[in-house]
Amino acid sequence: MRRRPGSLVPLELAILDTLVQLRRRGTPEAHGFLIASELRTLGDQRRLTAYGTLYKALDRLADSGALERHWEEPEVAAQDSRPRRRYHRITPTGEAALAEAGGFRRADRKAERRAAPS
Repeated sequence: MRRRPGSLVPLELAILDTLVQLRRRGTPEAHGFLIASELRTLGDQRRLTAYGTLYKALDRLADSGALERHWEEPEVAAQDSRPRRRYHRITPTGEAALAEAGGFRRADRKAERRAAPS
């Protein structure tokens, strides 16, 4: 599937929306596993077919400037006896792209699914 330069696929919109929702709940940045968990919890599991899909989308969003990301300090991960996490934060560019796409409100999608004939 070819897409126009600068356009976002539904998974990328869902990621940006998830980061906005997490920020509203007091989590300004999130690692990939948390984003995947939120996508599954909020009903976007159809868009997330594998973690590789998520991480490729995160890379594209970071390359486009829609996300900022950084690795956590090695000491933090060592303290918890786990690998380091890469944290992602939506940027003003990402917020503008989400707004330009008409937002991505989950409530609207759920209402559309309920209204759609089976």
